[in-house]
Amino acid sequence: MDGDSASSTELYAIISSIANIPIKQYIAVTGSVSQKGEIQPIGGINEKIEGFFDVCKIKGFTGNQGVMMPIQNVKNLLLKDEVVEAVKQGKFNIYAIKSIEEGLEILTGKSMEEIDKLVNENLDRYRKSSKDDEDNKENKNNKESKDNDK
Repeated sequence: MDGDSASSTELYAIISSIANIPIKQYIAVTGSVSQKGEIQPIGGINEKIEGFFDVCKIKGFTGNQGVMMPIQNVKNLLLKDEVVEAVKQGKFNIYAIKSIEEGLEILTGKSMEEIDKLVNENLDRYRKSSKDDEDNKENKNNKESKDNDK
């Protein structure tokens, strides 16, 4: 992952990790993301789609593979006939999305409500664990201080 085109991918990975939800590894992702979670257009869309298509062709199509891309780049698509035909036949997929939320639902197969619930539950657990660690450290320091005063 590198550059602005990977910023949405990085965010998907972070949210996936926090929510403890796996991401579908057979969908390639491209697109930058705004501070509001909007997927923004990128360059080289045809080359990116065709590159992943070629990898899938070599490994064998499953019907699940595809590329998730910014919806604004649809007007820039000029794909090889072979790619267009594979999409028509359901061998390869292209997902044109507007937001991180749409992408998360595609990549995880879960609704945003489910994802949001898991993120919040895990963040609460992390906060509690962190607070417990701080309290334990403080109690240990207080005990050591009292022991030194004796």
